[in-house]
Parts: sequence; C-alpha cells; structure tokens
Amino acid sequence: MNDVKTFCDTYYVDRKQTDSEKWDGLEEKFGQGNLLPLWVADMDFQIPEKAREALMERVEHGVFGYSKPSDTYFDAFINWQQKRHGIELKEEWVRFTTGVVNSFNFIIQAFSQEGDAVLVLPPVYYPFFSAVEKNNRVLIHSELRNDGGAFTMDFADIEQKIIAHNIKILLHCSPHNPVGRVWTRAELTTLFDICQKHGVLIISDEIHQDFIREGQEFVSALRLDEKYQEMLFVLTSASKSFNLAGLLHSHVIIPDEEKRRRFDAHLEKVANNAQSTMGMIATEACYRYGEEWFDSLQQVIEHNYQIIRREAARLLPKAVVSDKQGTYLAWLDLSSYVTEEKMTEMMQERAQIAIDYGSWFSSNFGQFIRINLATKPENIELAMTRLADALTN
Repeated sequence: MNDVKTFCDTYYVDRKQTDSEKWDGLEEKFGQGNLLPLWVADMDFQIPEKAREALMERVEHGVFGYSKPSDTYFDAFINWQQKRHGIELKEEWVRFTTGVVNSFNFIIQAFSQEGDAVLVLPPVYYPFFSAVEKNNRVLIHSELRNDGGAFTMDFADIEQKIIAHNIKILLHCSPHNPVGRVWTRAELTTLFDICQKHGVLIISDEIHQDFIREGQEFVSALRLDEKYQEMLFVLTSASKSFNLAGLLHSHVIIPDEEKRRRFDAHLEKVANNAQSTMGMIATEACYRYGEEWFDSLQQVIEHNYQIIRREAARLLPKAVVSDKQGTYLAWLDLSSYVTEEKMTEMMQERAQIAIDYGSWFSSNFGQFIRINLATKPENIELAMTRLADALTN
C-alpha cells in the first residue's frame, strides 16, 4: 500500500475545471455535473516526469512545424514492444494516425466496400459499432459467451456468421474491453485459423496491451504464426498506458507490404500528415524512461481492483465481478440487484457515480457496468460505498 500511496501522492491531480471530458463533461454526457466520474478510459495521473520535461523542452524550442519520427523514436518503441511483449517489430511495418479509433475507421474504409459485413465480438468497446455503421458497412455480432462472469469466444458461432454474411473484416479487441480477457495463444490461433480459412482480414486493437495482471501473458497477434501476417493490422498507442490521448498519436502496424501501400494511398486522401509532434515526443519519452512509473501505476490499478472485489464480496455478495486479466477497467454484473430500466436512476440519482453502462457495449448487458480503476483508491472506495447503499437500501 505504501507504494500505491506514494504514486498517488506524487501523480494524482484534481482535474476539475481543466476542460477534462471525464470530469468537466459530466453535464453534457449524463445530464448531471455532480457525479463521481469513473467512466471514460483515461487516468487522473500526471505522465512521467521525463516525458513532461521532453514536452517542455520542445515548448521552449518554440517551433511546431511538420515533424517526422526520429530513429530514436523507433528504437524506443521497438525496444518497448520487444522487452514487454516479446514482439519482433520491424520499423517499415509502422504507420501513424491520430488515434486508434481513427485507425480502424481508415482500415475499414480502405479494405472493404459499402455494404460489406464486419464482425465484432460484443460486449465490446462501443466505437467499434459506429466505425462499422457510419462507414455504411453491415454490423454483425458474435456475442461472447458469459459463464458466471468468465467470457470466452464462441468459435462455432463466429465461423457460422462469417460464412452466412460473407464477412470481410473482424474488428477484434485484445486485451478485451470491457470484459478484461487476455486471450490465450490457443484461442487466438483458433480465431485466426477461422478467419484465414474464409479470407477475413483482422484488425487487432491492442491498445490495452500493457495492462496485464501478474500471472497473465499477453500474446500479440504479431507473435502468432507468420502465415497470419498477410491478413493483419495491429493497432497500438501509448495513449492508454501513459494517459496521452489528448496528444493524438497512435500506431498502425501492417506486416504485409501490399496492404501497407493500400493503407498509405487511402491515408493520403483522408488524413495526410497524420502525425502529432507532441504526441511523438511524449510517446518516445514514456517508452524510453517510463517503465518504473508504469510498473507503479500497475500496482495502483491492482489495488483498486482488489477494493472492488473486496467491497463487492462484503456489501454486494450477489454481484459478479469478472476476472480482470487485462485493462484498467472493472466489469460488474449487477443483475441480482437492479433491472436495466432502473439502472440510470440507481447509478446517477442514488449512487451519484458516472460509469460506462453495459448497454453501451451490447444491448444484452444492460445490467452491467464498467468502472475505470485509473484513479486514487479513495474514489474507488467511495464509489463502492455509494453503489452498495443505492443497491441495498
């Protein structure tokens, strides 16, 4: 606990009145400004000091014209991927956009046609849905199996949907947001074999790759058999790991040369110069100097997750807290306590907390909530106390 307290004392900041979407956007999103915000997935912690220094050095330089990634940038990024995840990454595979959501929109646009079908595995990060529908593609669901809070892929259903709808692209979340699964090598291989058999391209959103609990192994799509690389797009960013989302910088990793050419041609039409100078500077500094900071952050996330588990067991014993193998998000089944119709009243009017509702991730999960753990423990404790009071009184 001492390490957790030290990290929070050093890096936690009050974000009210800073134009924070998470804190200052409550009225717009929820219709109430008095809620404890534990919703959108960003953190309440300052970035590593070395990263702030790198940004300030560029501010002092005073010029913010067009920039390109340096050799040292690629060294830092490639070394992080190899050291943390065993990924052998090649510089020529890497492209840049201003965000992972933009990336999967661009890939869908470049590698499918209007009217083509795209498969998702809900409950899943809700921008997946809009990326398909707003690009006039057909959204197909293969819902994860839920066995008492433990989620798995339904491979028979996935293959049936691929065949029945002539699926062109699978939009895949790994680790999975919101259910917290870190997929095993065997699961991914089975999934990728099905996709390869039927000519389905795979977009693997791996933005939560660094948030892996002790005892779990993250297997990137890039660590699977090379035979899958011709069908693969892998999306990463330091924006989740180091809270850099506002600096608008992410990676698209494309091992296949022909697909890189097609992606480049599309990007020239829709997002020419999709590189953020400050994003590159902060990302390089975080990957180069931020490992100790990140490992301490992981302790805070784990501590907060254990608060959720402990307080749920004590105060809400019928709630089901899914095993969080990855991400910094907790996924709770409250169906024993509240109906979907009463969920908004219970969360906002009675508990006075702002969370992500399960219905945002799938219409079949309206009695679930997602809680953001990337804050100080006092906020998690307060949220659980309010939640228990609302649901049991």
